[in-house]
Amino acid sequence: MIRSLSKPHLLCSTATSHFSIRPSLPSRSLSTGVSRITVRFGSGFGTRSMSTSSSRSVEQLLSGRNDDHGGVIVEMSTEPVDAVVFGSLLRASILHWRQEVNWVWALGKKGVWIKVPIELVNLVEPAVKEGFYFHHAEPRYLMLVYWIPETPSTIPVNATHRVGIGGFVMNEKKEVLVVQEKSGILRGTGVWKFPTGVVEEGEDICDAAVREVKEETGIDTKFVEILAFRQSHKSFFEKSDLFFVCLLQPLSFNIQPQESEIEAAQWMPFKEYTAQQFVQKNEVLKYISDVCLSKSEGKYSGFSPVPTTGSFSTTESYLYLNRHCLNSP
Repeated sequence: MIRSLSKPHLLCSTATSHFSIRPSLPSRSLSTGVSRITVRFGSGFGTRSMSTSSSRSVEQLLSGRNDDHGGVIVEMSTEPVDAVVFGSLLRASILHWRQEVNWVWALGKKGVWIKVPIELVNLVEPAVKEGFYFHHAEPRYLMLVYWIPETPSTIPVNATHRVGIGGFVMNEKKEVLVVQEKSGILRGTGVWKFPTGVVEEGEDICDAAVREVKEETGIDTKFVEILAFRQSHKSFFEKSDLFFVCLLQPLSFNIQPQESEIEAAQWMPFKEYTAQQFVQKNEVLKYISDVCLSKSEGKYSGFSPVPTTGSFSTTESYLYLNRHCLNSP
């Protein structure tokens, strides 16, 4: 998006892939002796002009959009930008945003976000020098953030948790679906465990459980309930971890282990699984086994997914609740 607040003596060409400012010869048509300024820029830059009785200047600013929380979001295109020019633009833009904060303080415009594509990694250094810091990174971009006012920052931190699932799948013979992994801390130990995995971005817990069981064992299942969950900390890259134990009903029974990750998979009598020394000595696994046993005997009710839509989004999601404790079916 291009912002142009200056009309006289401003020539814009959006077809160019660079940003440059070059003064030309003084214009003889102006009695003030002002030099004419030509500005070329790629996407992502804007201009603002201010005039006095004796001079005219053009101030170049980064174009941004307001977010839902009163902040400013600048999304850089992938076109090459000189780091020195970008640093100058950033300083001018910060000054402008700081002034905007002063007169719209009630709106709470305080934070600035800059989304830097991986192609423009050269812009990270000048941004950091101006006070920006890393917020999060994705495969194709790095998000930088800047707190404008001289007060403690209220910018939310990056995602703090990873979400994982474990699939409890039992057939009519009271046999549970278990696997041995080819990698990780249990590699080569002979320990049998439930199929486990990580929920992908934009994926519901119930769908992730079905997918992971299918990928690791080849077994088709139907999600039934969340039986329990555990929260731990300082796990994957210092992040916290949420792990959901999910009950699934088997729809097929012919096991086909995932060659890349699974050493072996089988249907094992549940008592044989719980008798493993690794399970008996692990407090969390012991509790999970007790919950699964109680569920298999009809003495425990977990949380089943109910499709819902929230007041802030029309996208359907799931609320996991205990149906048996509700008055309505």
